[in-house]
Amino acid sequence: MRKRLGVNIDHVATLRQARRGNEPDPAAAAVIAELSGADGITVHLREDRRHIQDRDLDVLKEVVRTRINLEMAATEEMIGIAARLAPFSSTLVPEKREEVTTEGGLDVLGQRKTLHETVSRLREAGIFVSLFIDPDLEQVRASRQVGADAIEIHTGRFCEAFRSGKHRGELELIAVAASQAANIGLKVFAGHGLDLRNIVPILSIPVIEEFNIGHSIVSRAIFVGFGQAVREMADLVHGYAAQA
Repeated sequence: MRKRLGVNIDHVATLRQARRGNEPDPAAAAVIAELSGADGITVHLREDRRHIQDRDLDVLKEVVRTRINLEMAATEEMIGIAARLAPFSSTLVPEKREEVTTEGGLDVLGQRKTLHETVSRLREAGIFVSLFIDPDLEQVRASRQVGADAIEIHTGRFCEAFRSGKHRGELELIAVAASQAANIGLKVFAGHGLDLRNIVPILSIPVIEEFNIGHSIVSRAIFVGFGQAVREMADLVHGYAAQA
């Protein structure tokens, strides 16, 4: 199975918003990412609009030739925006105004009624729906119960543990959760904190089909250029099956 790379361009917009100007342009980054091997473009439209803006979504809809994945909170405002934009997919994520970045997965188990309604409305609009969850078997089963098409496993704890070499336990949790999800009919994706080094053990989990990566690509782009940074990650993700 050829694994896919979704490039998150939020932090291109973060740099632009530092001066509330026009550059760098997230749409230009999306085009470069696609030309450099990305299989899709991910953006998170937050309630406080700290990086991606509403206009960015309209421009991206015009220029993206692969697929758009809209990360979003399960709110009326965002459901309406998703229905209008009609991205290929929406990934429902937890969102707190004070957090720097997404700190953990959705509590699907504790929000089953709300999430079932949200998933149903998005699917009725023709949108493929993924839920961003921690590698927890109860959350995996709940994701299936609310009607999601896929889960995206939050790899943040694994990435933190990788720094000290104590990541085996976290890797096992991800592998077990991924296997369980695939067994009950969910597609399996992964993301958060992944870079060229720590992604390698995750690539060995066969049922994970897609990786959504942003911060490490944008960070590396400062030194090697955006196209090269995307190309390096795309080559690693796409080439893994051939090497395994």
